[in-house]
Amino acid sequence: MVCVVFKRKVLKQIMDFKVDFNLSFNSEVQLTLCQCCVFFLGSGGFGCLNGVFFAIVLYFRQVRERLKKDVEKMKLQDPNFRPALVILQVGDREDSNLYITMKLKAAAEIGIHATHMTLPKTATEQEVLHSIKEVNENSSVHGLIVQLPLDSIHKIDTEKVTNAVAPEKDVDGLTSINAGKLSRGDLGDCFIPGTPNGCMQLIKQTGVSVAGKRAVVIGRSKIVGAPMHDLLLWNHATVTTCHSKTADLAGEVGKADILVVGIGKAEMVKGEWIKKGAVVIDCGINHIPDETKASGKRVVGDVHYASAKEQAGFITPVPGGVGPMTVAMLMANTVLSAKRFLEEHQPGKWSISYTQLNLQKPVPSDIVISRSCVPKPIDCMAREVGLLSDEVELYGKTKAKVQLSIIKRLQSQPDGKYVVVTGITPTPLGEGKSTTTIGLVQALGAHMNLNVFACVRQPSQGPTFGIKGGAAGGGYSQVIPMEEFNLHLTGDIHAITAANNLVAAAIDARMFHESTQTDKALYNRLVPLSGGQRKFSPIQINRLKRLGIEKTDPSTLTEEEITRFARLNIDPSSVTWQRVLDTNDRFLRKITIGQSPTEKGYTREAQFDITVASEIMAVLALTSSLEDMRQRLAKMVVATSCSGQPITTEDLGVSGALTVLMKDAIKPNLMQTLEGTPVFVHAGPFANIAHGNSSILADKIALKLVGPDGFVVTEAGFGADIGMEKFFNIKCRYSGLRPHVVVLVATVRALKMHGGGPTNLELLEKGCSNMRKQIENAQHFGVPVVVAVNAFKTDTDAELDLVCSMAKAAGAFDAVRCSHWAEGGAGAVALGQAVQRASGATSNFKFLYDLELPIADKIRIIAQKIYGADDIELLPEAQHKVELYTKLGFDNLPICMAKTHLSLSHEADKKGVPTGFILPIRDIRASVGAGFLFPLVGTMPTIPGLPTRPCFYDIDLDPETEEVNGLF
Repeated sequence: MVCVVFKRKVLKQIMDFKVDFNLSFNSEVQLTLCQCCVFFLGSGGFGCLNGVFFAIVLYFRQVRERLKKDVEKMKLQDPNFRPALVILQVGDREDSNLYITMKLKAAAEIGIHATHMTLPKTATEQEVLHSIKEVNENSSVHGLIVQLPLDSIHKIDTEKVTNAVAPEKDVDGLTSINAGKLSRGDLGDCFIPGTPNGCMQLIKQTGVSVAGKRAVVIGRSKIVGAPMHDLLLWNHATVTTCHSKTADLAGEVGKADILVVGIGKAEMVKGEWIKKGAVVIDCGINHIPDETKASGKRVVGDVHYASAKEQAGFITPVPGGVGPMTVAMLMANTVLSAKRFLEEHQPGKWSISYTQLNLQKPVPSDIVISRSCVPKPIDCMAREVGLLSDEVELYGKTKAKVQLSIIKRLQSQPDGKYVVVTGITPTPLGEGKSTTTIGLVQALGAHMNLNVFACVRQPSQGPTFGIKGGAAGGGYSQVIPMEEFNLHLTGDIHAITAANNLVAAAIDARMFHESTQTDKALYNRLVPLSGGQRKFSPIQINRLKRLGIEKTDPSTLTEEEITRFARLNIDPSSVTWQRVLDTNDRFLRKITIGQSPTEKGYTREAQFDITVASEIMAVLALTSSLEDMRQRLAKMVVATSCSGQPITTEDLGVSGALTVLMKDAIKPNLMQTLEGTPVFVHAGPFANIAHGNSSILADKIALKLVGPDGFVVTEAGFGADIGMEKFFNIKCRYSGLRPHVVVLVATVRALKMHGGGPTNLELLEKGCSNMRKQIENAQHFGVPVVVAVNAFKTDTDAELDLVCSMAKAAGAFDAVRCSHWAEGGAGAVALGQAVQRASGATSNFKFLYDLELPIADKIRIIAQKIYGADDIELLPEAQHKVELYTKLGFDNLPICMAKTHLSLSHEADKKGVPTGFILPIRDIRASVGAGFLFPLVGTMPTIPGLPTRPCFYDIDLDPETEEVNGLF
């Protein structure tokens, strides 16, 4: 009874195995048991001596179950991760199709995502190499098998093709690199080819020790013979490799305790050659005539099985022996590759090198310092911080864009610590906020060995050539190369200029065409005939739906529906969308457009803004994905109709084109600091008009890359009353991110100015009131504050100590002096340590106001709590906008105050902490796409002007070296 049960179990295992590998049994199975060893015979010529066939079945299933568990563990580590394999086939050989089917099925059972990539028989070598390159660069693929032979009508160098596979994805183990590592015994650092590895596992399943045995390998191919020799050798066998030219082959075979045959000749090795009790592994697959088969042929190995089984202690069947084990080992290699990938690309696991500074005294100019340091190649920087090759687009050697696909790859990983750098109310003397940001990240990274990213805004060309200069930091705390940083970078601002002005052109063109055409003519041009039919574009269908017209056939619209669809009826006086230019040109602040005779008298007053004041820049900074950006761009309100309805870019039909223009700008730009720490440079909205912070996308990617113990340091524009307030109330609302620390930058000389003069400690103490108020402003949001006192050589110890002590007395978590401008990261280590301590302190982050409050109440809370105003005054235009935006449903948007950055009040000359003032709100405008309302406080120029002597006087290019001279 036991034998019968065992017999049924064996039969089921074998039949399952047959299904797994498409084996064909053409006669009834006869199963006998001999001394508890399975003997399986059939007219197909399958056999197994002393249980080897059954061992193959059991071992394969063990491997499969082990690999399935490994895949499940990887998914626990990262739910979005899945090992992936690509099998590349050229042509359509029947035998190749069979092998590929086996591999695909095995992969599916294990949980590997396998893709069969096919190229036609007409594929050229170059096309095959191109396909391999694509897979090599795809970080989501961990294994690549090139199915051999390559069935092409063209001559293809197989060696060249197999060597084109990236060694880390070469699960076939056929590249020269993997073969070389195997030949020198680096078994743990290479992929062992599937067939030799499968043979080795079969040998081990017999229980025969390989060490000290005499092994003979027949065949020297790179797929079987050569790697089999190396594998046996490094498992301590004495190995002889034989081939068709070997003298006395039978004699050599007779010496073998272990015999592996892969010569490709049907039944060449005879049973009488084989040593009694030897382990025989037959890798051959050959077809010989057999009239009893429907196909007229049958499959045999390189060993004459019928005679060999009488001599061998163990022998593998053909087919069904080595083949399935090869597949199992290929799957094992794929899982191993995936494991290595996960291990190597653990978020926060950086292998980064830092750049040693050569500090000079006195400190040279910024440009001299920038050029004294050779930046790391940006692709090297990308690898160091865990970015994959296909996630990075290189723009030369020192800058790159990062693909948004990384967000999905890292979405399940924990974030790092989030730090925002802000400052006291700015003065013309400058506080060094950008310099402090860079100095802090250099300290945290190069000197404290923590993973850290800086996330800063891209500078506008206007200030660069105007009066402010660049925004790369300064001294020994800079983003490099500073010329690249300050001049164009990767063209994001130019993309915004193009997109913004496309909208402006669309507005005026639409008003012009509506004023000169009948409803029917306008409709026929908006929905033109094409191939005898009219068809709505997707954007036009969106407009129809918003109008409540559920029709998609242009011929079915009524006259009333045609009028509603075709006419926007824009009120010219309501147009809020302006043209932009990234240059300080004061004479474009007010212009008249449409003066050409071709415009038929259609003129109106307009203006230019500077590009970084465009709502599209704010959209870029606040978006969370390409889809989100598309939706935000579509929602931008450019005017209202004569009936008071908002007109959007989607109504104009231009939103899709805007997305196309912005498709590259949405990707953050990767650069580095002087000391080799990574920097994201992305977006640059004005802080006194827009929200003044770099992009949410850059912050989110950086927080994933640094890992839970790392830091992301971002900078908010101008003082804490502007940039920081908007960072919390606008940026953090849309990002969902919660900051751990606020760094407030102050300088002795700026505080003296707030105190009324530069002469003594009394005035300095008076000026510290501004710092105290900005600390209080940060505390409104429940975040610990560290004050960074940016020291200058003219500051005395008494002055620096006074500022630090007053900061702590005002409630700062800590206050430290910094010298990063002169010393780089070393001069900000104390600041870095304070930030690290503060990041572990209790944080009770909260927003300043509830979005559901009325518009006026939200403005009042900011004015009273942040600026210190007694109240607000809504002037008539502002009051009208409150009523309009409430009616249109825009009243639940956050508030982005547009006011001078030079004072806590609306009057730029009021330093320190002004009191007793009423904040006048002259107008309110809506950036619906960006997602905020911006009240205008006083007069606010939206495009700066050039001074008498702009910076461009000093800027020139050396035609021989192509170096930029005179830039800071």
